[in-house]
Amino acid sequence: MKAERGAEPAHQVVSRELRAAITGGDYRGGAQLPTETELAQRYRVSRQTVRRAFQDLVADGMVYRVPGRGTFVTESDGRYLRHHGSIEDLMNLSSDTTMEVLVPLHRRVDIGAASRLRLDTDIVYTVAFRRIHDGVPFVLTTVHLPEHIGEHLIDLPEVGAGGTGSHTVIGLLEPRLADRIVEAAQSITVARAEADIAEGLGCERDHPMLRVDRLYSDATGRAVDLSVSYFLPEHYTYRVTLRRNAR
Repeated sequence: MKAERGAEPAHQVVSRELRAAITGGDYRGGAQLPTETELAQRYRVSRQTVRRAFQDLVADGMVYRVPGRGTFVTESDGRYLRHHGSIEDLMNLSSDTTMEVLVPLHRRVDIGAASRLRLDTDIVYTVAFRRIHDGVPFVLTTVHLPEHIGEHLIDLPEVGAGGTGSHTVIGLLEPRLADRIVEAAQSITVARAEADIAEGLGCERDHPMLRVDRLYSDATGRAVDLSVSYFLPEHYTYRVTLRRNAR
């Protein structure tokens, strides 16, 4: 497969595809990746390009390099590992996990969600689902949408009763928006599993959870999606890479 020469630099194409292969289970923890020469031939790029891709993965903590031996995948203790650095990374959750609807998308009154979405009404559309990797549910998410946006999705089988598939709500949503999603304001806290969370993820009630709230906004600054997720820490690793701004 030849790396694209468009807007995305070649080394980022290589690192992105290797990252997807690792998170998708093609290379397990401790596995050795192909050599620079092998990957250069596969992607039709230079060894220097592959080396830069490896540097990106090392910086993310996904791989480590042993001089004279090669490049190996970092052990993750069997937990689902996802690196988030962009909106596209969040959309790509669909590449290696399955979404399973627990409560289908429906119209309801939710004052708290409506307030966080900065709405003039208390009406929202809400869907709850869990996400599964390698047969193991690791997160339960509730998504709240403004009424005028939820109406675009209400008839989709992917968010209806019994809906399953390889997709994300924002992935379903964005093609139907007038403006692209450009921001996800995120907060991470610790919480305990309420009854519905425990039932959906097969854990004990009050089990310690990682709670991640994201408020997605479009290019005009309007909130279009509020998601509240509860992750099982024993099955999930969350990683973000922070870089200094260029001067």
